[in-house]
Amino acid sequence: MHNYYYDRPGGKGRCVPPPTDCPPICLTPPRQLTPREQRARFRAWKKSQRKGWKKVVFFAVTLSLLLICVGVGAGLHLLSYFAPPEEGTPWTEWTPEEVTYPTTVERAPVGTGVTLELSALPEGEAPGYQEIYDKCLPSVVSIEATGMGGIGEGSGIIMTSDGYILTNNHVIEGSSWVEVVLLDGSERRYDAKLVGRDSQSDLAVLKVEAEGLTPAEFGDSSLVEVGDPALALGNPLGAQFAGSMTDGMISFRDRGVTVDGYEMELLQTTAALNSGNSGGALLNAYGQVIGVTTLKMMSESDTIEGLGFAIPTRTVKEVADTLIATGHIGGRPTIGITGRALNGQECSQAGIPGGVLVVTVEEQSDAWKQGLRPGDIITQVNGTFVASVEDINEIKEPLGAGDALDLTIRRDGSQRNMTITLVEQYMLDP
Repeated sequence: MHNYYYDRPGGKGRCVPPPTDCPPICLTPPRQLTPREQRARFRAWKKSQRKGWKKVVFFAVTLSLLLICVGVGAGLHLLSYFAPPEEGTPWTEWTPEEVTYPTTVERAPVGTGVTLELSALPEGEAPGYQEIYDKCLPSVVSIEATGMGGIGEGSGIIMTSDGYILTNNHVIEGSSWVEVVLLDGSERRYDAKLVGRDSQSDLAVLKVEAEGLTPAEFGDSSLVEVGDPALALGNPLGAQFAGSMTDGMISFRDRGVTVDGYEMELLQTTAALNSGNSGGALLNAYGQVIGVTTLKMMSESDTIEGLGFAIPTRTVKEVADTLIATGHIGGRPTIGITGRALNGQECSQAGIPGGVLVVTVEEQSDAWKQGLRPGDIITQVNGTFVASVEDINEIKEPLGAGDALDLTIRRDGSQRNMTITLVEQYMLDP
């Protein structure tokens, strides 16, 4: 808004006095009200006052009722929070139900004969980190996966010059569209098709229509020793920090880690890993890929540093070759559930020495068809007591898809038996 005088002749920003030829301002006294008009004005004022008091009273009553309702609700919530669980029902901390979405990425042809080649350890002096970075960066890509659950970002490794890409299954799981972005400076983008994926090994193979890409050199993870240098190259926290490299060493070989009920043999490293590094490269001192980075240890109660893990290339080759040949990994019979061992308090409240609490049940599995549900407690499998997921897997290991398991479960304090048929794991991948 402009000052009045700034809009008058004389120039912007220059004060000019008002013109002298303006007519004088004449003030006239207001008209006096008649007695009748005064009485009518007074009645109207009293009426408006009464309305105002009614509004104040109504507001006060409404506020009081609201505060009473809030107080009662809070009291009931506290009572239910501290109330002991019903007898025979194990107490568990409530966690939001995890929503899973199907993976509907367009599939690529299989059976092309492409395989992953592992190279021997080079001879001679190892190059410097800068040389390794310049050599390997064009072989690492950014992965953007879009699905009903949103957009996820991860990393990938170029396997062949004509567009086969390795990444983690959890990077593309639940997506309907995947895009690969090169980190060679060109920032070229390619729509990717899914060759195959395997949730148990957490690996997936993608295919883009491209030529002349820079494939990574894959080394033999069986030659890795504890204390060897290890470099992680990928996209921590996504595209914002794409192409980051961190250094560390191999701190353990063939570390057994249970992830989502699956036992994985992984390379343990001190190289810093973060969200977005998933599917990226773990490199040796010569710039060879010796593993596909997959996870890191985290805790809300303990301080954890330098515990990262990668899938060794020996496992990567076996899985990738099979996925390219058939599109899936067979010979992995499963019940179709995830679960965890009961803790001491839960065992005491359920009145049993131990068991496996069923967390999720795949609706496509025979276990679901036979009536197994989340919250059930498996106490015996084929007549053998089980106290952990590992106990169940040990009984299941020599069996195949189509074989049956006899389960003894507890539900609502009562025991029941059921027989379920094992199915192939890949048939349950959404």
